[in-house]
Amino acid sequence: MTESQPTLSGHSGELAVAVARAHGVETMFTLSGAHVFPMYDGAVKADPPMRLLDVRHEQTAAFAAEATGKLTRVPGLAVLTAGPGVTNGVSAIAQAQFAGSPMVVVGGRAPANRWGSGSLQELDQPPIVESVSKLARTLHTASDVLAGMDQAFTAARSAHRGPVFVDIPMDEFFNSASGPAPGPPGTSRLEPDGDEVRRVAGLIRGAERPVLVLGTDVWADGAEEAALRLVEAARLPTLTNGMGRGVVPGGHPMLVTKARSAALGKADLVVVVGTPLDFRLGYGVFGGKDEGSTPAQVVHLADSPGQVSGHAKLAASVCGDLTNILDGLLAELDTSRPDWSAWLGDLQDVVRATAERDRDLLSAEADPIHPARIYGELVPRLADDSVVIGDGGDFVSFAGKFVEPKRPGGWLDPGPYGCLGAGLGAAIAARLARPSSQVVLLLGDGAAGFSLMDVDTLVRHGLPVVMVMGNNSAWALEKGPMQMLYGYDVVADLAPRTAYDGVVKALGGAGETVTDPRQIGAALDRAFDSGVPYLVNVITDVEAAYPRATFGI
Repeated sequence: MTESQPTLSGHSGELAVAVARAHGVETMFTLSGAHVFPMYDGAVKADPPMRLLDVRHEQTAAFAAEATGKLTRVPGLAVLTAGPGVTNGVSAIAQAQFAGSPMVVVGGRAPANRWGSGSLQELDQPPIVESVSKLARTLHTASDVLAGMDQAFTAARSAHRGPVFVDIPMDEFFNSASGPAPGPPGTSRLEPDGDEVRRVAGLIRGAERPVLVLGTDVWADGAEEAALRLVEAARLPTLTNGMGRGVVPGGHPMLVTKARSAALGKADLVVVVGTPLDFRLGYGVFGGKDEGSTPAQVVHLADSPGQVSGHAKLAASVCGDLTNILDGLLAELDTSRPDWSAWLGDLQDVVRATAERDRDLLSAEADPIHPARIYGELVPRLADDSVVIGDGGDFVSFAGKFVEPKRPGGWLDPGPYGCLGAGLGAAIAARLARPSSQVVLLLGDGAAGFSLMDVDTLVRHGLPVVMVMGNNSAWALEKGPMQMLYGYDVVADLAPRTAYDGVVKALGGAGETVTDPRQIGAALDRAFDSGVPYLVNVITDVEAAYPRATFGI
């Protein structure tokens, strides 16, 4: 500490809140627990006070923090009481680890002065969390809190981003300490290797059928403008996934997501930026399916060394600041760039043909309702700045096909971890982060069972959200594959036509059940106009399953 650096004094909760505020945190997501009372006191007494957002299940608090990290690119903060409070949040922490979402979870912990004697909820929590977090540790004394919390937030927001867990013994939470006041967070960016950037540019120049894939880390690393510059200047056919959706706006001539199979199947070079080469991208194997053809060369661009694929056969890779990588590629390509207009035109033809085929599904009059018809009514009603959240299996898969965001940072899905139940937490976070935007939560009826009680949280805190449910009375993502494997299915059915909108009404929201496809549009209009949490519960056809090419294994 220097002579000019101010000193901060207070109990551990006050110190922790001060560090969180210095890192840009505006909201503490929590469910009341005595082990973390000092955090609440710190929030109330902060100047200005920090918003406290209390939920009905700790998983929702943690999912809200995870979504806040995604939407704002500032670490979300969840505060969970000791023992079951912490363990209830582990799925959301794991989702953040898989998705690269910056968040800090502060856990309560049994008192140090009683440790080993069997006090309430005495559990050594960091070992439980460490395999699904960037860092998990106990801050053993009040004097550890200022530096320990700053380390936590710095780690969470540094590439590759992710969750950090700290817990503080209850007795030390109430104790006081002094130390240097937290300052604004520093920034640390890894400079990419210029020779490797030039190598990748050479591969792109030499390609006849290149495809660019933009993923979540393009948004998380703040590289969305650089990505669009490269796409438009080089006229590269582009696919998007995760929070990469919207980086190239829906309807853009370079966006060929609707021609995904043709693009990835016929490409001779695939450049993947900011997303893992996992099951969603065929584990990094593209092309080579036509007789006499060879697999495409693959380039992986990542925000940090640990994110570069270790299993795929790569022609080249670069890690570091994604803006600098993408702008570096553009600078190299500006000197000499092939004409890929014929390749792009072929893919645009596929996009148009796919859109034409989809038109019948999007306007289907089938009874029971085809889930695609919901998107036929919803998509035209979405504003350019809307936030769309997917929490479901089969029903949300259709969203990935039909919803093409117009702006970056407006799409939330469970990502590669595939965890159901994240939706209500994400909706809470989205309404706070984007108060003037439409917030639409797409729910499967199965997924709704994990978190629908937190509609109560939306109501208590005055957070209007439009919820649209595809209710096919089944775990459809499992029902079809089990029938395919065994010729029958078990434990895949739910109660038919459950009135989940009645649950929402009982919790203080509003809603309705829709069984006629011609009534979906009007129901959505009522939902958007309502100004309250509103569920449009659409009864859909369980036989109208999403046609998928992979089951994630």
